[in-house]
Amino acid sequence: MERKIQSPLDKLISSIDEVRLLIESNRSKEYRDNPASGLPEDDLTTSEKAHAAALMRINHAGEVAAQGLYQGHAVFTENDSLRDQMEKAADEELDHLNWCRERVEELGEKTSIFSPVWYAGSFVIGAASGYFGDKWSLGFIEETEKQVSEHLTKHLESLPEKDKKSRKIVTQMRIEEEEHGENAKNAGAESLPEFVRNTMKITSKILTKTAYYF
Repeated sequence: MERKIQSPLDKLISSIDEVRLLIESNRSKEYRDNPASGLPEDDLTTSEKAHAAALMRINHAGEVAAQGLYQGHAVFTENDSLRDQMEKAADEELDHLNWCRERVEELGEKTSIFSPVWYAGSFVIGAASGYFGDKWSLGFIEETEKQVSEHLTKHLESLPEKDKKSRKIVTQMRIEEEEHGENAKNAGAESLPEFVRNTMKITSKILTKTAYYF
């Protein structure tokens, strides 16, 4: 089937509409089964449960930001194959988002109140990089996924050993984040300047510090 041609404005409007899926408690379409489904809930202490919930809230916020980033990139790319790759990755990230939301709620907490902010900021960054060409979009994706994978590794080190459900989710997320980064690299990602990578790390720290508590 021939793909319907959309202008950047059409893509922008369509992408902004996706924000509703990020702030509602459930999305309207099916997503993959949570990898932690069926695992028993371990008896965590109050402090362990609060810490695990905070880490999973950070992961949920990161997935909200990932949606903005991928959708922002897709606004300007004219490469159908690359857009398909980005949309597939974004769909997997949306699975991650829902897994994290489910886990945060199971632990008795709520997701970040700043979700719309994380989405909007990342969308602008994604669209801006996409405006300058696909290789820069791919470069942002590769670097983002690299940093996300590093964060997930730290979370696995920090999560309570007894919290098998959270650890199972984070482990599966890390596998797929690494795949997304590798796919971007293979598709022609341009290595980002050091100051851009450092700026991304600073921005990431702001998100993680804020989302841990709110």
